[in-house]
Amino acid sequence: MLQLGEHRLRMVSGGDFRLDGGAMHGVVPKTIWSRLVGCDEHNRVTYSTNCLVVDTPGGERVLVETGNGDKFSAKERAIYGIEQQGCLLRALAAESIAPESIDVVIMTHLHFDHVGGAVRRDDGGALAPVFPRARHVVQRRELEDALHPHERNRASYLIENIEPLLAAGRLEAVDGEVEVARGVTVVPTPGHTQGHQSVRIDGGGDGGGGGAGGGRRALFLGDVVPTAVHVRLPFIMAYDLDVVATLESKRAVLAQAIDEDWLVLFGHDKRHGARLGRDDKGAPMVRELVDI
Repeated sequence: MLQLGEHRLRMVSGGDFRLDGGAMHGVVPKTIWSRLVGCDEHNRVTYSTNCLVVDTPGGERVLVETGNGDKFSAKERAIYGIEQQGCLLRALAAESIAPESIDVVIMTHLHFDHVGGAVRRDDGGALAPVFPRARHVVQRRELEDALHPHERNRASYLIENIEPLLAAGRLEAVDGEVEVARGVTVVPTPGHTQGHQSVRIDGGGDGGGGGAGGGRRALFLGDVVPTAVHVRLPFIMAYDLDVVATLESKRAVLAQAIDEDWLVLFGHDKRHGARLGRDDKGAPMVRELVDI
């Protein structure tokens, strides 16, 4: 748990899964990325699906991301190395957080590993929202793309994760930078998808008096910078639809995070986040890893 000014932040797990190491590091060759992360015999690297709970001073409870969920078949679980179905609800319960207490769910985008935990099958087998009171916030462009997928992105957009939220009137599409709860703002960071967004938490005050929460802001990066390794500007996933847009999004948000000493939070790293600095060439680098 981290106190960021008047906001309380807790990271919980939406479950681990495995993705191809080559795809996760784009044009960076295995001879380089394999020095930084390990992989299994199928070239897959294990990643977390980090979900962030933010309690605001206005009394709102915000959940950023929902992880993989528990709707995968045995074949799909084997492909993606998913071993922790239903992990998010157990993690929330361990923090004494009931699904009904969530006011806002923010998804950085609608790929299955970010929205899968928002929908589950009830006792009768019907699909239903996990967080029945919550507004589920995404960028309008993201929703449009998810509802009209093409060959390049169809495998990541699963309609079973989206239609139940629409049918229940729980999915809210926004345009651009919008404050969705007190001090919690969605910020477009396109590239991985055209409608990708990151989430900024403005703590206010003195940021909690130093230490890991000493800055006044935190930024949940989502898949624009999924792990600490990806802080390096050339490290961009092959999954990204527009790698140049990702590069420019990264360059902009990391520069601001460094200049203003923000805490950055990763969507897929075993370590939750970092404070950043610049190397001797002026490029972004991890200065200190942080868990919350």
